[in-house]
Amino acid sequence: MTSHPHDPSAWQRPGDAAGRPTSASLVDPDDDLPSANYAGDFETTAIPSYDAGRSETETPGYGLLNEPEPLPYVQPGGRHAMTPYGADAAEYGPDIDAQSHAAGRRGTQDFGLLVLRLGVGAILIGHGLQKALGVLGGPGLDSWGDSLAAMGFKYADILTYITTIGQLAAGLLLVLGLFTPVAAAGALAYLVTGLLAEAMAAHEEARLAQFLSDGHEYKVFLACAVAALILTGPGRYGFDAGRGWARRPFVGSFIGLLLGVGAGVALWVLLNGGNPLG
Repeated sequence: MTSHPHDPSAWQRPGDAAGRPTSASLVDPDDDLPSANYAGDFETTAIPSYDAGRSETETPGYGLLNEPEPLPYVQPGGRHAMTPYGADAAEYGPDIDAQSHAAGRRGTQDFGLLVLRLGVGAILIGHGLQKALGVLGGPGLDSWGDSLAAMGFKYADILTYITTIGQLAAGLLLVLGLFTPVAAAGALAYLVTGLLAEAMAAHEEARLAQFLSDGHEYKVFLACAVAALILTGPGRYGFDAGRGWARRPFVGSFIGLLLGVGAGVALWVLLNGGNPLG
């Protein structure tokens, strides 16, 4: 059974009384297949230029596959017009070089602070070893505890270990240049308390006027050296070299000095309470 493609009755459904319009015709599915030289959906697609003012004859479209369209570009102006990277040059001149070099020139100051730290720390360590082990003609722990009790200190048995360990720790930290303000403040508190105790003993023996001539001047000088380390800092030759109190000691140094002196006086008042001058 054959039918003509333009015969409307051939496409009429059963029960369709009206039938199909005469314009309906059979479409061959092969007519929608692309040709042999078909270039895809972009065969005839063109994107117009961004310049809408130009005509199509002046500015042709850009094919997506063959000729990509360039991105819009805006010429920089103002202060960026003459610089290739759009950034101004940083102001760096000989003045900044001179300031940086001047900040790094300290001469022999750091070496002098190292010598001072080593000397003070060695003295503290030596006295601590005399109390702890009895070396170098030292009293040892038992005799040191008896001396504290004889000077009128309370809790002499506990103070024996606290003063010995504290003196050794402060001397070691000063030698290493580690936590220098704290170590120097602790050493200053110990020295202030010791000076008050010896002044009290000299007053009881009626020789307060000969206090310095009796050999106590070295303790006064040692206390001044420790106070100087609090104010100047340890210098760059130590473990505190990267910290602020080694480079720029200021407010914290005054606080450490006051704490050291205040702690020494407070320990004397709380643990002894005697009047070294009256």
